[in-house]
Amino acid sequence: MIAEPDDDGHLQSLVAERGPTVLRIALGGQLRRLREEKGITREAAGDAIRGSHAKISRLELGRTGFKERDIRDLLTLYGVHDPEERESFLELARKANEPGWWYRYNDLLPQWFGTYLGLEQAAGKIRTYEAHLVPGLLQTPEYARAVVALGYEDADTERRVAVRQRRQEILFRSDPPVIWAVIDEAVLHRPVGGAQVHREQILHLVSLAKLPNVTIQVLPYAAGGHAAAGSSFSILRFSERELPDIVYLEQLTSALYLDRRQDLALYLSVMDRLCVQAERPDVSIEIMEKYAAGC
Repeated sequence: MIAEPDDDGHLQSLVAERGPTVLRIALGGQLRRLREEKGITREAAGDAIRGSHAKISRLELGRTGFKERDIRDLLTLYGVHDPEERESFLELARKANEPGWWYRYNDLLPQWFGTYLGLEQAAGKIRTYEAHLVPGLLQTPEYARAVVALGYEDADTERRVAVRQRRQEILFRSDPPVIWAVIDEAVLHRPVGGAQVHREQILHLVSLAKLPNVTIQVLPYAAGGHAAAGSSFSILRFSERELPDIVYLEQLTSALYLDRRQDLALYLSVMDRLCVQAERPDVSIEIMEKYAAGC
């Protein structure tokens, strides 16, 4: 049987707060289990929906929307014939196909980043290391505007800033994710947007670090070399067992999403080591306050 939310009201709440991506990945994971239980290959499943094994892979990873005809054909192939059970899958697929809030910004956002926004909305814990800039979830509007200006010079600056601000709503929702950020001391030295913007940004970090769901650590120069030198990354973890942990690596024109067990183990190990090398959260707040006072 499909593992549904408790009731339709809970389903609506889940979509409203965490977006459709969590449902899409959950449904994809259930379809994968059905296929594997029947011993059916991705190639055979692809043939059943007039597609390829790559399409099945995208469906099972929740990286694409669902066509009802494909879901019906796959359920038949997997031996799911009970009308109520089939309708449960189809209803979940309809909800998973609903656009997230970022859909209205599709003209600005590359597809690979839209995927990340969906995952970010769905995550229960986000651990991030940033070597150069304040993480997007923790930026003030003025700092975000200065960062956007580094890469874009067009009339859409304010809309790009609006995306970053909308992302930050997850920090204050009723069931917020745990945010654990390690920032290199270099971030505190780099006055993006000028001295005043920089000072206000650091004070904003101090304020956020006092939230119960937010931890910020500063990795000092004194720590010397470290395993993540020169490489910023995020690890997203999810409450739903259908959703694998994901490592996100952003580049200038693309991004990597890693979910292989060995990759996750490596990045989790690196993140744990960074947290040990970084100053304690309380000491990090003192460091940020000192930097803000000197701006």
